[in-house]
Amino acid sequence: MERLRKYIISNLSILFLSIFLPLFAIASVIFLIKLATYTAVIQLSLWEMSKLYFFVLPEILFYTLPITFFIAAVLSIFKLSTDNEIVVLFSLGIRPNFIIKTLFRPALLLSILLSFNFFILFPHATVLSSNFISYKKSQAKFNLSASEFGHSFGNWLLYVGTNNPDGTYADVFLFNKDKKEEILISAKKAEIINDSGILRLKLSDGEGYSYSKEKFSQINFEIMHINDTMITDLTKYRTPLEYWKSEDRKESKTHMFITDTLLSIFPIISLFLVASIGVVHVRHQKGRVYLYLFLGVLAYYGATLGLQGILAFYTIPVVAITWLIVTYIIYRKKIVARF
Repeated sequence: MERLRKYIISNLSILFLSIFLPLFAIASVIFLIKLATYTAVIQLSLWEMSKLYFFVLPEILFYTLPITFFIAAVLSIFKLSTDNEIVVLFSLGIRPNFIIKTLFRPALLLSILLSFNFFILFPHATVLSSNFISYKKSQAKFNLSASEFGHSFGNWLLYVGTNNPDGTYADVFLFNKDKKEEILISAKKAEIINDSGILRLKLSDGEGYSYSKEKFSQINFEIMHINDTMITDLTKYRTPLEYWKSEDRKESKTHMFITDTLLSIFPIISLFLVASIGVVHVRHQKGRVYLYLFLGVLAYYGATLGLQGILAFYTIPVVAITWLIVTYIIYRKKIVARF
C-alpha cells in the first residue's frame, strides 16, 4: 500500500510541476507588466524592480498554487483511469477512499502553506511594497533641475539656478506667501536630505526676507533647514493581526480575507470532486474531464466572489460547507455507488 501511495504522489508531483511552472511564468509576466507602470511615475533600477517582484511573489504563489493542485490531482487520477490502473486497484479490493486519503496529506500541507502565506507573509510583503513605492515617489518629487520654471516644494515655490555635479544645487530661491506674510529666501547652495522618510531642504550661506503689513525683516544665515515640507507616507506595521484588524482599506481587506481564506482551503475541501472527476470510464467519459475541471473551478471561484456582497464573512462557512456537502454527494453517487 505504501508503494502504491508513493506511486500516486509521484504522478501528482510530476503533473503539478508541469502545470505550475507555465502558470507561474504567465502570472509573473502579468505582475511585471503591472509593476512596469510605476516607471511612469518613479525611476526604478533593475534591482529595485526585482525587489518589487519579490514583494508580490507571495500573491503570485497564492493565486497559482490552489488551481494548480486541483488540476494536477484530477489529471493524475485521470491518468490512472486511462491506463486502466484504477480498474485493477478496485478489482484488488482497494476502496475509493484510499485515493482521498492519499491526496489528503499533500492537500493539507498546501492549505497550511497557503494560510501562512496570506495571513503572515502577504501583510508583510504588502506593507514593504507600499512603503518602498511611497519612498520612491517622495524621491521623485525631489528630482529638481535648473530651469526657467519653478518647482513646487511643499508650501514653497522653489527656483534652482544650477545643478552641481555632486547632487547639490546652487543659486536657490524659495518663496512662500500666505494671507498675512510673504517670505523670500535665497541661498548659494542647497541640498536635499531624506532622514527616515522625513524630507528636508538644507540651505547654506543665504539671506531671508519677511514682509507683512506691520513689518519688514531680514536675516543672514550660514545653515538653514526647511523641515517637514513633505513627509513620506509610510505604513506602520507590527503584527499580521494588527494589519487585518486595522481600519485602513477595510473594505478591500475584508474582500481579500474572505477570498484568500476560501482559496486556502480549496485543495482540501475539493478532494471528493477530484476523485469524482478523475475516476472515469475511459470509453464513455474521457472527453468530459476538462469540461468538468473548468466548471469546477468556475463554480468555486464564482461562489467565492459572488456571495461576498450578500453574506460578507458568512461567505466562508456557507461556501465551504455547501461545497463539501455537494461534492461528497457527487462522490457517493458517481464513485462509491459504482466501486
